Amino acid sequence: QVQLVESGGGLVQPGGSLRLSCKMSRAILSTFISYTMAWYRQAPGKERELVARISGGGSTNYADSVKGRFTISKDNSRKTVYLQMNILNPEDTAVYYCNSLSPRGDEDWGQGTQVTVSS
Repeated sequence: QVQLVESGGGLVQPGGSLRLSCKMSRAILSTFISYTMAWYRQAPGKERELVARISGGGSTNYADSVKGRFTISKDNSRKTVYLQMNILNPEDTAVYYCNSLSPRGDEDWGQGTQVTVSS
């Protein structure tokens, strides 16, 4: 089991930007590289939804609602995945969770970090 440690959440105004980080602990570099990493979010009263995903090879996928505004990336040397969020709007308000998926199907979750977009 790996450990995912998230940071970067907070309060921002509409149109603003925020960068989330998720570091994988208890893992060597080759392990991190082999995993698919993703960001999910859950707003009050709604189901958790996939926001963005990046494969071990670097291929990315985005939810239609964030496409063109959010960018997922990773730094293998730091064993860290990032979510750059631009042009934020109140609909982006949610708890954001980091997720990892191993080649054999093991899933792990971060503790979640609150993102609030409000004026």
